[in-house]
Amino acid sequence: MSEPKETGVNSKAFQNDDSFDPANFDDQDPLSLDAVDDEWEQLVAERDQLKDRLMRSLADAENTRKRLERDRRDAETYGGSKLARDMLPVYDNMQRALEAVDDNQREASKALIEGIELTLRELLNTFSKHKIERVSPEIGEKFDPQVHQAMFEAPVPGIDGGKVIQMLTDGFVIGDRLLRPAQVGVSSARPKS
Repeated sequence: MSEPKETGVNSKAFQNDDSFDPANFDDQDPLSLDAVDDEWEQLVAERDQLKDRLMRSLADAENTRKRLERDRRDAETYGGSKLARDMLPVYDNMQRALEAVDDNQREASKALIEGIELTLRELLNTFSKHKIERVSPEIGEKFDPQVHQAMFEAPVPGIDGGKVIQMLTDGFVIGDRLLRPAQVGVSSARPKS
């Protein structure tokens, strides 16, 4: 018969080693159950904290995205507000020039007057392209402090108080923002007799 093959493991070393005693294993364990529980609780708390930070970061990123989108839309809609506000006196002066012309001057300067009218119309078309709308209240319309500015108040027989009695200058809005209120005269309440 053949001899048993040598495995290279000294089986006598395990038989003579008294350092490993299964009965003493629990006493020598450095990770007791309490330590494992404490570490588990610490890991769960750390996980919850990281999860909370992640959720807050995601919410912050979403809020930033929404704010940037709103800012982009506002810049697109209201970006030209300053230029538009600066152009309003040009509109006013052209309007005044047309109102100052009497019939005799109109005939003598027909081409010039038509040029001013065309320029004024083009200016209003350009305003409209950029969502700039004219606020031009009618006589007798109720005074609206959101879009009208009362320049004077006067009692007018037969008209209730708080009505527009004269239009001085047009107002303008861009989108939902007021560039300039319409300047108007307003009827005052009649004194009670």
